Amino acid sequence: MKLLRIGLCLLFAFSVLALGAVETWSESILEIAAAALFLWWAIVVFWNGGAKVYWNPLNWPLLGIIAIGLLQFGFHATASPFLTRAMLLKLAAYFLALFLTAQSFRERRDLYRLAWLLILFCFAVSLLAIIQHFTAGSEIYWLSALKIEGEPFGPYVNRNHFAGFLELTLPTGLALMAFRAVKRDLLPLTILLTIVPVSALILSASRAGIVGFGLEIGVLVLLARNRKAWRGERATAAAVVALAALALVAWVGTGRAVQRFSGLNVHDVSLGRRVSMFRATAHIFLDHPIKGCGLGTLVEVFPGYENAYDGRVVDHAHNDYIEGLAEAGLLGGLCGALFLWTLYREGRTNFVAEQGHFSRGLHAGAIMAVSGMLVHSFVDFNLQIPANALLFLLQAYLLTSPPLPSETMATRVRRRTENPASAAAPALNGSEI
Repeated sequence: MKLLRIGLCLLFAFSVLALGAVETWSESILEIAAAALFLWWAIVVFWNGGAKVYWNPLNWPLLGIIAIGLLQFGFHATASPFLTRAMLLKLAAYFLALFLTAQSFRERRDLYRLAWLLILFCFAVSLLAIIQHFTAGSEIYWLSALKIEGEPFGPYVNRNHFAGFLELTLPTGLALMAFRAVKRDLLPLTILLTIVPVSALILSASRAGIVGFGLEIGVLVLLARNRKAWRGERATAAAVVALAALALVAWVGTGRAVQRFSGLNVHDVSLGRRVSMFRATAHIFLDHPIKGCGLGTLVEVFPGYENAYDGRVVDHAHNDYIEGLAEAGLLGGLCGALFLWTLYREGRTNFVAEQGHFSRGLHAGAIMAVSGMLVHSFVDFNLQIPANALLFLLQAYLLTSPPLPSETMATRVRRRTENPASAAAPALNGSEI
């Protein structure tokens, strides 16, 4: 399974670095890679014989959405069979990534490495974004061939989607620090790795991204206070992160950050335009209330409902919820509601369960990440970006993954299991683990 874990991590990293995997070539590589990793897992399971398959409860609603798309495609109940087929391939890749993640990351050691990989990757992409922001203009990776007519930030074509990336990765480090899951000697390093992403988020000046991150901080405070984890040392670390991030932004250029908040520029979508897109998409849903107009077909159907044409192609409604209802109807809405209900039901159960500091911090970070992204999705389409959709599913898996006991408790249990004679003695004395 080691190669499978490496392959999944490379898949997540590739989807982010390949401009969010929004182009045909990168989407194709993502889908082929997901299928290849699944084939490798099947070979490993067959070779070992009798390997246990772990089924995540989030698989069911995701399979339900795929089934809706298959029915639309099979019964010609879609506005564009080509676009629906393309979306089905993408959804299949998402499902395979979620399924394989559940098979690969279950042990403490593997989850610990995954958490630090998220922290380091978040820092590296944020540092790249800050440097690129001040040196490359509208070019991505300093390549003139990747000069974007818009507002790119980091490897993303849209700064709002870069903010979505940070909303999905930044909470991991913050939660681990808040819940005392970071060793004291690593705490300064973790603070440094967190300061840069916070600064990058502010510099991106994504309004919805910053609001979503603020909500994540609020969620963290509530979770930490309820578990009595927000103590002096951790509160001081949080204050240091906030103040250092603000100081870094002031040093590298407060003017540019404030300028983005002072008003809309030519590439921004105004509130009025977002409202008009919402209304038009809602009319699409009302005309196709049960099955929707077809997965991935909004760009095809929307022109017929356009009521405020501005010369731009509308491929997404800037609201993931109404877009999902328009494309998949009430059937898709039920699958989405089941996904969210299962996500928070399992997440709450796992978070309050008896577990170690690392496990609780991992679950808290996942709660923060999915909550921030779900709020951001009311005014944007981050979940339509393959890279962010994969990271969302990764955090959703971490939220629904089984709680892990503390290392001390696990060591004591292991020792007593290895020595039955010593395990019987405490039972005679009436003590328990």
